[in-house]
Amino acid sequence: MSQTVSIITPAYKAQSTLTTTVRSVIEQTHADWQHWIVADDGFDYGTFLHEQGLNDPRQVFLTSGGVGRGASVTRNVALEKIDTPFAAILDADDRLKPGKLEQAVDKLDRHGIVTTALDVMSEDFRHLRHVGAGPDRVLSPGEHKWVSLSMDAMVVWDRRRGDGRFDPEMSNMTDLEFLLQLYSSNPQSYHLGTPLHDYIKRDGSMSNARDVTAGMIASKREIINRLEAGRYGLSEADVAGLIGFLNISIMAEAAYGAATTLQPGLLFEDHIEPMLSAPAS
Repeated sequence: MSQTVSIITPAYKAQSTLTTTVRSVIEQTHADWQHWIVADDGFDYGTFLHEQGLNDPRQVFLTSGGVGRGASVTRNVALEKIDTPFAAILDADDRLKPGKLEQAVDKLDRHGIVTTALDVMSEDFRHLRHVGAGPDRVLSPGEHKWVSLSMDAMVVWDRRRGDGRFDPEMSNMTDLEFLLQLYSSNPQSYHLGTPLHDYIKRDGSMSNARDVTAGMIASKREIINRLEAGRYGLSEADVAGLIGFLNISIMAEAAYGAATTLQPGLLFEDHIEPMLSAPAS
């Protein structure tokens, strides 16, 4: 039975980062993959990788059909075309640890969704912290965000058990919204507590620009509205768990600017984590 994983990477002005991302795919211990690299800037990444000595017959190159259409539209271009049983998301500045696909595919034999802990790094690949590290475990949708408290692009899923599309109308939180679509047909996920995905914190993502904060809060409120409307068909307990997390996260967003003034360079994860463990008032 095929165990091919389609890895979807949207690329927008990614020349300075994509080589590291591609190398992490080529070095996977699970070699049955296709790497779908979708240009959102009109650039010829196939020729570029050939010039860097990183071309591989398992790579597939597409275009979003425009310039700057956004990661959601760009990812969806690949999602409309892939025909492999498994899929994964990998942004053009992140990396996979060598064993990520092998460990994820092993768990996909019994689970439709696999997530992994993250190794959060600076742009020069300096370790900042881990997110979601701990024991391997089965998680319900309502438990997921309390373990993986930020970023959800580390997902690997079985397309035969559930699939979705990214929402181009949402400015932020599209990875979580996509994951909720997968949860609509998968009552549980399996979380690998070993950090197997390098998530790179760009300078812009570590700031608290007003438009970024407003977009994050608006997107989180939109997901709450969709949960309350029964959009994903989740149980009451799962909806309550997700909304509980998102309400705390909205409060954390609102307070993050002041917190970074007092502590420059404060990671949002370090900011929100104490709020999640605080007793309810």
